[in-house]
Amino acid sequence: QVQLVESGGALVQAGSSLRLSCVASGRTFSGYALGWFRQAPGKEREFVAAIRWSGSTTYYTDSVKGRFAISRDIAKNTLYLQMNSLKPEDTAVYYCTADRSFSTLVAGRRGDYWGQGTQVTVSS
Repeated sequence: QVQLVESGGALVQAGSSLRLSCVASGRTFSGYALGWFRQAPGKEREFVAAIRWSGSTTYYTDSVKGRFAISRDIAKNTLYLQMNSLKPEDTAVYYCTADRSFSTLVAGRRGDYWGQGTQVTVSS
């Protein structure tokens, strides 16, 4: 059974940093694209960042460029999202996802696999 399990969410003040982790189990994601989405209260789930399994390409939504960094550790089958200079508008549940297509994630479409999410709350 494929599982994606996120962790690292917390309540922090604006300007703080957090690192989210997503551990994958049940299969190898070699060749897949991995990504992070988020959903704020009352809003639709939106794309945040994506990375090819090779690590050769990353892509970010404009609102997080220069502040967030996506990475993965192949040996640990783990995806990360380093979030710096957090803002109240970054408050959301953050989900990791995996899909065979990098363009699917970048286009904001649902991936093949999803985690349950981790809550990030940024206070002003």
